[in-house]
Amino acid sequence: MGVSKRAPATDNVSDEGSKKTMKDDAVHLRRRIGLLPSISFIIGTVVGSGIFVAPKGVLMNSGSVGLSLLVWALCGVLSTFGALCYAELGTSFTKSGGHYTYLLETLGPLPAFLRLWTEFIFIRPAVASYVSLAFGRYVVEPFFLPCVAPTALVKIVSMLGVTFVVAVNCWSVSMAARTQVSLTFIKMFALILIIIPGIMALANGKTENFQNAFDSDSLSLTKLPLAFYSGLYAYGGWFYLNFITEEVINPNRTLPLAIIFSMVTVTVFYVLVNVAYYTMMTADELLMSDAVAVTFAGRALQGVAPAIPILVALSCLGALNGGFFGSPRMLFVGAREGHFPAIFSMIHIHRKTPLPAVLFLYPLVIIMLARGEIFQLINFASFSRWLFIALATLGMIIHRYRFPEHPRPFKVPIAVPVVFTIVCFFIVGLSLYSDPWNTGGSCALTISGIPVYYLTVKKSYIPERWKKAFYYFSQQLQILLEVAQQEVQTY
Repeated sequence: MGVSKRAPATDNVSDEGSKKTMKDDAVHLRRRIGLLPSISFIIGTVVGSGIFVAPKGVLMNSGSVGLSLLVWALCGVLSTFGALCYAELGTSFTKSGGHYTYLLETLGPLPAFLRLWTEFIFIRPAVASYVSLAFGRYVVEPFFLPCVAPTALVKIVSMLGVTFVVAVNCWSVSMAARTQVSLTFIKMFALILIIIPGIMALANGKTENFQNAFDSDSLSLTKLPLAFYSGLYAYGGWFYLNFITEEVINPNRTLPLAIIFSMVTVTVFYVLVNVAYYTMMTADELLMSDAVAVTFAGRALQGVAPAIPILVALSCLGALNGGFFGSPRMLFVGAREGHFPAIFSMIHIHRKTPLPAVLFLYPLVIIMLARGEIFQLINFASFSRWLFIALATLGMIIHRYRFPEHPRPFKVPIAVPVVFTIVCFFIVGLSLYSDPWNTGGSCALTISGIPVYYLTVKKSYIPERWKKAFYYFSQQLQILLEVAQQEVQTY
């Protein structure tokens, strides 16, 4: 009798063990991102080339030292408001995909598809090109000083940086996360290295560059949104953790904690870095410099000045890695929802990485690297990016009123999304007037996704012969890349 009672227990243990083994062996994205990697992921993606390149754009469009510092602080507050909204969205909807998922859940499939369309047609390639060009410039320029570095060489080095990041993200999720943590510590060290001598000089009375800080002959309200675009670009990246929600350990706790800690830290550091820049450089000198941090190091850190370009380049590499880690998850989720070809929702059967989604970005970035002026790329990408972020937070407000009983483990005061959404729409609207060529082109590319949605997603009008050819090509690609559909639901 005793034996017969124990047998089922043994069978149950055996069944549970076999189920666990099957789940471990199944093709799916694992939850491997804890609190420290989450913080590193946000800080490491936010602190990229922006703080080393964007001060020129902010000052150029704000017109004065005082106003540029105010823009930096306001951009930090605005980004923190947005990040808090996304913390609520990320704990309310536990799928990966960030903007795409939140638009899909709150406003429907068309806005979600348009976000996916713009992200991979030009936003992500433009942003990655910007960061990788900064990486190439900071690697190459020290070898050619005081002459100008060859543009072709800068682009080649930029492409090598992109190739390295793509390879890491295709190889292993854990390796990409460890790379991000390491590069985050390096870039925070670089910021501290800039802040300390600047604050020390300020404490010793070097305040002449702050005299009449708000006096300006070039202030223009039409240019001010472009100053905010440059500043907000430098803070861009606070939403990337939401792209990988399904891979975060205990997202209801980790997401809000990581977002709040990261954004407060970055805002304080950014304002202090800009104060340090202005302590050692006049406004005119900053505007003349293409590599602000290198010019600063030549004056304030003569002993370690050669190391600054290397630290800045590694900082750019960290931002690039964060972008290539997070953005493909949006494409992965979009393909899983049927908005993109199914091949992009597949995972490498051994590496457990979304290989096709990562590889899809690579040629797009390389093509855009070959052309485009660095500040034009920011304005070109920023219009659509901020339009859809504003729509996502507007969707959050609407969803709150339509579904008040929906579980929200983290909830922000309603004033936060309202203020954030209004300011975003204001900046987006005014930028159409400030820079009609770039923002108009961005708007046109966004709208071009509407016929694509109705012809290929809503109701397919693709000829049957084309479908068969594409299906055959996808099958062969699946075999070549060794990828398969996810076997375990992770949300």
